[in-house]
Amino acid sequence: MKEVDGKVGAIIVAAGTSSRMGGIDKVFAQLGDEPFLAKIVNVFQNCPPIDEIVIVLARKNLGQGRKLVKEYGWPKVIAVCPGGLRRQDSVRVGLKRLAGCDWVVIHDGARPCIDADIIERGLAAAHKSGAAIAGVPVKETIKIVSRRRFVQQTPERQSLWAAQTPQVFRYDLIAEAYRQVKTEVTDDASLVEQLGHKVEVYMGSYQNIKVTTPEDLAIAQVLLRNNGQASFDSGVICASVSATTPIG
Repeated sequence: MKEVDGKVGAIIVAAGTSSRMGGIDKVFAQLGDEPFLAKIVNVFQNCPPIDEIVIVLARKNLGQGRKLVKEYGWPKVIAVCPGGLRRQDSVRVGLKRLAGCDWVVIHDGARPCIDADIIERGLAAAHKSGAAIAGVPVKETIKIVSRRRFVQQTPERQSLWAAQTPQVFRYDLIAEAYRQVKTEVTDDASLVEQLGHKVEVYMGSYQNIKVTTPEDLAIAQVLLRNNGQASFDSGVICASVSATTPIG
């Protein structure tokens, strides 16, 4: 890719509680021959435009995280720090550690199937617009449902995209969003949108899944075992989930 103007920092946000993982701490679960977190950090470490990496973990995982950094010897990792109560609190911690960067790439530590191409395309898009997020068009019909579970509206599918990470911003823009906007959000782009700044969506990957359950972990293992080229054939995925996920 064209070289990005300025210094690029990455924040890997992995401070969640893994509450839906059935007792598994996904951050350090094995994916093939490497821990979950190492799969992600290795991609950022080996991505040429990335200059610095901050890893944000739950406080109880700090020791294990720092041990992993020492074991792998990632020179781009400048800090392993404790996150906050909410995801946005954890990102705020990471932003403070990256002061001096011109660009920030924020990635969920629950998405291990990231690759350098998605990161670099995000940087290229953000270089033009100031803010860009990975996403994919939704395949299913989406229903807006009431609290009593009655359909209220069926939005047109053509305009619906599922947001992913990485999300890439000019440092000054995302830092300003975190200073000004106090509402609770589920992604960083929402804060920038509330400033009135346009956010570009670029094509992510359907394989860039978010792991929140043991079944997701089994699917990620299939994808990574096949170097990201695994078919989403239902028989292949279901067989893999059945073989690796306890029943009951």
